[in-house]
Amino acid sequence: MRIGVVGLGRMGGNIARRLMRAGHDCVVFDASAQAAQAIAKDGATAAASLADLVQKLGPAPRAVWVMLPAGHITAETVTALGDLLGHGDLVIDGGNSYFRDDISRGKMLAEKGIRYVDVGTSGGVWGLERGYCLMVGCTDDAFAHLEPIFAALAPGEGSIPRTPGRTGSEGRAEQGYIHAGPIGSGHFVKMIHNGIEYGMMQAIAEGFDILRSRVKSTTLPPEERYDLNMAEIAEVWRRGSVVSSWLLDLTAAALADDGELARFSGFVEDSGEGRWTVEAAVEEAVPAEVLSAALYTRFRSRQDHTFAEKMLSAMRLGFGGHIEQGHPK
Repeated sequence: MRIGVVGLGRMGGNIARRLMRAGHDCVVFDASAQAAQAIAKDGATAAASLADLVQKLGPAPRAVWVMLPAGHITAETVTALGDLLGHGDLVIDGGNSYFRDDISRGKMLAEKGIRYVDVGTSGGVWGLERGYCLMVGCTDDAFAHLEPIFAALAPGEGSIPRTPGRTGSEGRAEQGYIHAGPIGSGHFVKMIHNGIEYGMMQAIAEGFDILRSRVKSTTLPPEERYDLNMAEIAEVWRRGSVVSSWLLDLTAAALADDGELARFSGFVEDSGEGRWTVEAAVEEAVPAEVLSAALYTRFRSRQDHTFAEKMLSAMRLGFGGHIEQGHPK
């Protein structure tokens, strides 16, 4: 399939590369011509503008995957594509947009006969090799048209065994992608995913902070002031432990590199989804104490830093390439 990819940053560029590895034809555009030319060296067709990208895609139905930061730049790009594309074409937002914005954009494009698709995309900077977990919101016909793209980007079954007792499914989820429901539902599911991610990261970070602080206590008996090796603990937990996870893998890698995480200040940003998750919990009157606390801890980290916050920063760098505010790259 021929598809346009707009936004060639940490994830967008690798999405184009993974699609090309699977035999799809990509036309790419980025505000940085250098970024587009870099992907062109891997086999993509570089476009000089959004209009040029649409022209190079050829006849309808054309599909454009937008991979840009949530907010104004994505809204501006989707609106511009709405003026350039036509009946039957598709606009895919694979970033972390707010699900209610998806609903508005879907209605706006539908008036022009353009199909809108929101894709919650998880995989970070590792997606090129590992694949991307995809949560898709759109109409049935749009999903059917784009399913070869989703299948190419998803991880596939790989080495993960089938869930015991799971029967009667068409198997998309086992490949790493689902049609979550109508427009907005893909990003809603991804929003909750990221809220859970906040809580999991916070639990790991706080646990290691407790382990590390034991030796520094001035109130515990000397025989209880354990001088523990953080890197070794992270490594052994990766192997057979019930808390083993990709986040723990990233923690172990960061501690193996520097047990004190000295390169991190502990200033932890939040990218929006955690706030939206807590807002959804309030709207639905669902108690979400852990997720709320994890979000508020990120706010506090910008005033007072602990080792736990340094660990959060290290995990965010590991899975998403997120650089701390004010720190050198």
